[in-house]
Amino acid sequence: MDPGDLRGEMVDSLEERLSVDKAVALAMRSVPRQEFVDDAPYNNSAEETAGTTVLAPDMVARLLTALDVDPADGDAPADPSDDSASDDAGSDVLVVGAGVGYTAALLAEILGERRVHAVDIDRRLVYAARSNLASAGYGGVLVDARDGASGLPEYAPFDRILVEAAAISPPRALLEQLSPDGRLVLPLGGPDQTLAAVGGDGDVIDRHGPVAFKPLLVDGEQHGRPARNRTVREDTERQEDEGYFAKTGWEQEWIDWDEQLRRR
Repeated sequence: MDPGDLRGEMVDSLEERLSVDKAVALAMRSVPRQEFVDDAPYNNSAEETAGTTVLAPDMVARLLTALDVDPADGDAPADPSDDSASDDAGSDVLVVGAGVGYTAALLAEILGERRVHAVDIDRRLVYAARSNLASAGYGGVLVDARDGASGLPEYAPFDRILVEAAAISPPRALLEQLSPDGRLVLPLGGPDQTLAAVGGDGDVIDRHGPVAFKPLLVDGEQHGRPARNRTVREDTERQEDEGYFAKTGWEQEWIDWDEQLRRR
């Protein structure tokens, strides 16, 4: 079957079960997911590859619908060769956890490539995302190797920030990189998580149901290395916390992350 027809069937199925933003649905009908996912790209299933989880289409739709991006604020479709568009006003978006690049491609379809930035702590995934985005026609998306909790301050402020990993509380640096009326969407919690939209003050604006994501990594936990037994990141603002293990992040009770993820 033609890939376009497969994308259409995929989105039709999603819209029967979920409330999907119209711009998100249109983007999912347009972006060639086969450039990002090798095995059955149009099935509604997650895939483990290169040390990351490629999210199922229904989860991507939930994330982007919660992000509430307005295509009228962007410049899609953008021409990467047109330098005159680089300074136009519009919604800038940061994706924390670039993965294989599919989510960033959907946002680029909605807003234009120049409005989308992505970071990942794993350099190999950064290279993979860049390659996949270029193959799919979205090579203008900026993808860099960074600790996601530190964001991308050089390109801030962002109107929207999407975090594709769980955190107990919104990282302070990401909140500081939001525009005054910005919106940060992330899986909030440890073993029990909810998809939350957060304002610049860190307060939850809205909740979008339960989810189960891997924790936001710190340096040293990249692919091939085990995630430490922790629920709270070792961010700078926590280094002076009282407690025997506060400086190393080992103070939390054991969490069986594999068991939590099997609940998806």
